[in-house]
Amino acid sequence: MKDGMNSRLLLDCAKSCILASSPVFRRQQFLIRCVEGSIDHQPLSRDMQVLRSIEVDPENLIRAITPALDHTRHKGQAGNIAVIGGCREYTGAPYFAAISALKLGADLSHVFCTKDAAPVIKSYSPELIVHPVLEESYGVGEENKRSISSKVLAEVDKWMERFDCLVVGPGLGRDPFLLDCVSELMRHARQSNIPIVIDGDGLFLVTNNIDLVRGYPLAVLTPNVNEYKRLVQKVLNSEVNNEDAPQQLISLAKQIGGVTILRKGNSDLISDGNSVQAVSIYGSPRRCGGQGDILSGSVGVFLSWARKHILSADSKSHLSNKNPTVLGCIAGSTILRKAASLAFLKKKRSTVTGDIIECLGQCLEDISPAS
Repeated sequence: MKDGMNSRLLLDCAKSCILASSPVFRRQQFLIRCVEGSIDHQPLSRDMQVLRSIEVDPENLIRAITPALDHTRHKGQAGNIAVIGGCREYTGAPYFAAISALKLGADLSHVFCTKDAAPVIKSYSPELIVHPVLEESYGVGEENKRSISSKVLAEVDKWMERFDCLVVGPGLGRDPFLLDCVSELMRHARQSNIPIVIDGDGLFLVTNNIDLVRGYPLAVLTPNVNEYKRLVQKVLNSEVNNEDAPQQLISLAKQIGGVTILRKGNSDLISDGNSVQAVSIYGSPRRCGGQGDILSGSVGVFLSWARKHILSADSKSHLSNKNPTVLGCIAGSTILRKAASLAFLKKKRSTVTGDIIECLGQCLEDISPAS
C-alpha cells in the first residue's frame, strides 16, 4: 500500500515539474504577472508591503512634465542633451543613450567621444551630433597631457551652456587620462548648474572620487546591483542591506550630500535622501545589454522637462515643490519598463536594445498623446 502511495506521489510530482517547465505554463505565468504587476495572491512580505506603500503614480507625472507640441516652439526648447562617453571598445552604449533621448522627444542629442569612436557612432545615425574631442592615454605623451586636457575642456565648454542635461558614462571606458578630463568636465557642469546623470563607467569614476558629486542636488546616479554594492562599501563602509533597502538608500543619498540615486532592480528604488519612491511596473524577462543606457538617456530628458516645468509652473502646480531629479528618475524608469514589456511581447527571446528603443515613442504617446 505504501509503495503504491509513494508511486502516485512521485508521479504527481513529476507531472507538476513537467507542467511548470512547459512553454504554455510559462507564458500563462508571464501574462498573469503582466496583468497583476508580478504580485500574487499570497500574503505580502514585509519588503513588498514597504514597496507598495512608496509606489508612485508615474503616468500622471509623465503627463504633467511632458511639454506640449505647438507651433510657437523652436529647436532646442524640448531638450538639448549631451552624452559624455564612447571609446575604442565601446561605441554602442553612447549611441543607445543619445538616440533614446531623441526618440522620447528631445530636439537635439550630442555625443562627446574619442576620435576612434566618432566615425563608428556617426555611422549608426545621422540624427546625432558627434564631437570627436576626447583623448585616451595611448595617444597622449606625458609632456602634452596638460595642454591636451585644456583643449578638450575648451571644446566641450563651448557647448556647455546650451545643454539641459549631461549623461556621463555610457561607453566611457576607464582610461586614466580620459577619466581625468571627464572629471574636469563634470566640475564645469556643476559650476554652470547643469544636471548630470551618471551611469556605467561614470559610476566607476564617481565611486573613486565621491567629491565630484557630493552636495550637488542636480546629480543622479543610476547604479546596477554591482555598482550599488561598490557605492555602499565606499560611502557607508558596509554591505548592502536588502532587508531594509529603502532606509539604506536614504542613508546613502544623504551621505553623498543629497544626490539622487536610482537603484536598479526588480523594483527601481529612487531617493534624494529625503524619501524613497518605487517603480515596480513589470518590464521584460529579457535582459539584453544596453537597457541601462536607454534609462540614462531617458532620465536625462525627463529630468530636463521636469526642471523646466517646475521653473515655469505657478505656485498652484502640484509639482512645484518636488525635486526634478526624482521626477526624472520615476518617469525614465517607467517608460523603459513599459517599452521593454512592449518590445518583448513583439519579439520574445530575440528582443534586443534597438527593439526597446523603437517602442519608447509609442509608450510615451499612450500616456501623453502629442495631439
